[in-house]
Amino acid sequence: MSSSAHTPHAPDTGSAQTPLEHEIAILLVDALGLETTAEAIDPGAPLYGDGLGLDSIDILEVALEVSRRYGFQLRSDDERNQQIFQSLRSLAAHVEAHRAA
Repeated sequence: MSSSAHTPHAPDTGSAQTPLEHEIAILLVDALGLETTAEAIDPGAPLYGDGLGLDSIDILEVALEVSRRYGFQLRSDDERNQQIFQSLRSLAAHVEAHRAA
């Protein structure tokens, strides 16, 4: 039949990662020791729960790594954190808007 392998967690059409999203996906996989590849992370999927399955401790680790790499603080008391960490795409957009030049 078809020679292509079935990949249940493949990104939806039109959800290809941007270069910055891919860079942050690599950071997520490396920092958290995820059992997936950076390429397999759908940029629109939730980071919490049913999406990538991260918990609050994982998000804290990601915030520290993003702060180190991109030169700005992600604060635990920021009321926008739920929005910032909604997905890889929203995190990348926040990094793009705030990273040090």
